[in-house]
Amino acid sequence: MPGIPLRPVVLPAQPAHAVDVLLPEIEKMQAGGDAIAPVADPAQLRHLPDTVPEGTGVVLSTSGSTGAPKRTALPRTALLASAEATLNRLGGPGDWLLCLPLGFVAGFQVLSRAAAGGNRVTTLDGGRFDAAAFVAAARRMGAGRRYTALVPTQIRRLLADAEARAELARFDMVMVGGAPLDRGTAARLGEITRHVSTYGMTETGGGCVYDGVPLDGVRVRLVDDIVHIGGPTVASTYLGAAEAEQSRFSVDADGVRWFRTSDRGRWDDGRLVPLGRTDDLINTGGVKISAGAVEEVLLGLDWVDSAVVMGLPDPEWGELVSAHVVPRAGAATPGATALRELVRDRLGRAAIPKRIVFRDDLPLLPNSKIDRSTVRARLSEIPYATTAQDKEG
Repeated sequence: MPGIPLRPVVLPAQPAHAVDVLLPEIEKMQAGGDAIAPVADPAQLRHLPDTVPEGTGVVLSTSGSTGAPKRTALPRTALLASAEATLNRLGGPGDWLLCLPLGFVAGFQVLSRAAAGGNRVTTLDGGRFDAAAFVAAARRMGAGRRYTALVPTQIRRLLADAEARAELARFDMVMVGGAPLDRGTAARLGEITRHVSTYGMTETGGGCVYDGVPLDGVRVRLVDDIVHIGGPTVASTYLGAAEAEQSRFSVDADGVRWFRTSDRGRWDDGRLVPLGRTDDLINTGGVKISAGAVEEVLLGLDWVDSAVVMGLPDPEWGELVSAHVVPRAGAATPGATALRELVRDRLGRAAIPKRIVFRDDLPLLPNSKIDRSTVRARLSEIPYATTAQDKEG
């Protein structure tokens, strides 16, 4: 297959400078220029190929939240289709507040949409996300339509701060991605502004299903309850990945590109309901428990800021339901016993977390997704059915 040159773009550490460097490159690429590969660390350059498949617009790495990152080739046509469909769904072009890293699909697509619509991008001072930085950046934006893309952890931080909450209310639309937004947080956000929960990944050009409804041109099918995404926004391939990974991409008889995700799903009144990854199910003592369902119970507690639930191997039970919990700052923490009783009352005895760790921070990857490997390591450090705050047999 003939290839075209790939031009790396090294991103400065300061977001404003990175935007100044990358935005013109995206505009040139959209107009038919070279394929580009934004990288934050120059050490990544040695892992990039010199050429990529014909038609490639950008090479982006997946987050690596559940495995080794994979370099994904997104066609120029996929990026343009995604930007056009997104802006149509949001109600037209607008200015953007960038709160996510540019080297990953969610941040990159903020610039891609801004370039397609001819709009401005505002960045956070210093690049560190917190409520004060968000407020300062939001106040520098113009008076027109304004959008931002956030992950649930960021939204919970903003809603807890009065000034940030007031600025968030001034946005015409908040795009929520990276992880499911729990119902309590979604309700609080919905009280002040419009928001849309996006579903997608690097391989689908970022979010391509909004509030369960595919963007124009995007197709969704379920095969054995596994979500497959097809259409013009889908990537063409991985670069240098094993054959088993490459096989997740296919092209049907009509020439439509498809990607087989690792997520379960179902249809509810014509809307796609993602049910979590296939590895989200925890098989404990022969009973399958949804980690997402346990997380939602924990996040419904007013003293919990964030929670991650996963299964850890156990010779007797197969897997143990395990929870990493970050209490809300200044809140009284009832402890593990109260937490376990709540889960038992809501979901049954099998769903009770056997390992619980309370920490004051949630480890995040550079793209603001949860660093599940670090969470797993923290949970593995504690004995069965004990916590730092509450030892119980």
